[in-house]
Amino acid sequence: MKRHGTRPKVSALETTLGKPFRVLDDGFVRLVDYMGDEAAIVQAARVSYGAGTKRVHEDRGLIRYLMRHGHTTPFEMCEIKFHVRVPMDTWRQWIRHRTASVNEYSTRYSVAIDAAQRTEPGQWRTQSTASRQGSGGFLSESEGKALSEAERRLQKEARKFYERRLVAGVAREQARKDLPLSTYTEAYWKTDLHNLLHFLHLRMDGHAQHEIRTYAKTIGEKIVARWVPSVWEAFLDYRMHAIELSRIEVELLTAINSNALARARGLATKHGMLKRGPDGKLLPNRERSEVESKIRALGLTPPWKF
Repeated sequence: MKRHGTRPKVSALETTLGKPFRVLDDGFVRLVDYMGDEAAIVQAARVSYGAGTKRVHEDRGLIRYLMRHGHTTPFEMCEIKFHVRVPMDTWRQWIRHRTASVNEYSTRYSVAIDAAQRTEPGQWRTQSTASRQGSGGFLSESEGKALSEAERRLQKEARKFYERRLVAGVAREQARKDLPLSTYTEAYWKTDLHNLLHFLHLRMDGHAQHEIRTYAKTIGEKIVARWVPSVWEAFLDYRMHAIELSRIEVELLTAINSNALARARGLATKHGMLKRGPDGKLLPNRERSEVESKIRALGLTPPWKF
């Protein structure tokens, strides 16, 4: 489709331009601008693959084909720019995705934003016993209440000392050094659709930290789903809710499906998944845990669980 001299507009997305979608207690995601639509993806694919795509008559079918087979370049034809307000500790995880153009609010030039993310009494998470970097359940409301009150005092004191330094004439770049990581920052973040989907795949995952997962879900469900609905559908089908199987996992599942349970256990043992401690209990093994999740997702039972 030729669009010389015109800029494609997505009406469902136009209504969200400049509108802040609230995240956490004082954060937001705001769509600033976008370039391209699903027609741009299809157009790019048909130019690069030529006659090979002529059998695919529907744009939706072609988009699903591209997603299914990992043809990523056509998705790079679309770009999007956000204005985000996010706690600094969450921003640290976000900025690790180096496939974007970023300009962040500078506390060397400007006074730090007078807002910090606060945790409600019922939202204090416990450390996961299965993962060093994740959380498990929640502390009791009474324990959480004391922690929330202490958090508010700490944030208030940190802000007070920061402002006292500014009044005393201390340089902003030094005065800021004791501000907590809960302090909000703002940034413009521009990326293409391919890299945005990669970000969402990682950060919407259940293993991602709750705070950044909330931002990712807001971007995906409130903005991307309106911008490129067929891409979003294919992304959910082939990336977010799909199961990727390794060679070992295929062998294990084939054995389980054939009711060759002894062979399945032998394969798991061969690949170091069933090591036992002195008490005879299975030792923790991350690969085995991931395999077990996939086996259960397919309605089967791990053959070493009795």
